Amino acid sequence: MSSPAGKPGRRDEIAALVIEKGEVRIDDLVQAFGVSRMTIHRHIEDLARQGVLRKLHGAVSAQPSGVYESLIAWRETHAAGAKAALARAVLAEIQPGQAVILDDSTTVAALGPHLGQIDPLTVITNSLGMMQRLSGPEGPQLIALGGDYHPTYNAFIGHLCETALAGLHVNLAICSASGVSGATALIQDARAVRVKQAMLKAAARRVLLLDHTKFGKLALHRFADLTEFDAVYVDRGLAPDTERDLRAAGVPLILVDEND
Repeated sequence: MSSPAGKPGRRDEIAALVIEKGEVRIDDLVQAFGVSRMTIHRHIEDLARQGVLRKLHGAVSAQPSGVYESLIAWRETHAAGAKAALARAVLAEIQPGQAVILDDSTTVAALGPHLGQIDPLTVITNSLGMMQRLSGPEGPQLIALGGDYHPTYNAFIGHLCETALAGLHVNLAICSASGVSGATALIQDARAVRVKQAMLKAAARRVLLLDHTKFGKLALHRFADLTEFDAVYVDRGLAPDTERDLRAAGVPLILVDEND
């Protein structure tokens, strides 16, 4: 492991271990890294402030709770391969000349590097990261949804954002969710739910992107039933019994190979 002087390296190693395991006891981190509990707690405090990890009683977790979403710093690293595959697959949904709404999820953010292939294109988004990526003379026409800035999502939400969406009618909305219970997509934050639901209302076609780790993960608020979408893209890490149940429920499921 890293030497005591290499604190940033050790913090990265702690984060990587917790992200891999999902949850790790403090005592196990002390043993794994050969340092004092005080040192481990200091690193965990730093990582918690960044939103990478969440402190629990006697343990630390990389997972968001059912009420609070993890900050974007952690979500950007989670299931990156699956998100990239989903982004490549969903490109087939977007046609030149369309107007497309993209939500603030890190899953949908993986689309950003590919959108320059489609011309002309109008992109409407509340994601500050997506706005920054697509801005400039070579990018698509960009419509930025304003509102209250929320650092957890690096995005704009709230009444102003919802009002702007109510005045739009677009070809396609592409969204993600925090978790799925049965055939229902869930979100932790009620304000984020209202924005995403307004996005769906504004769109003629609705597409949901989910990496397989979202299934069985609880969140506080109902976003939408999976049957309300025209297509639900999921990577092939999805459990076979879950796939069977979703298809039986009439969910328009499209499975994506990570290597495609």
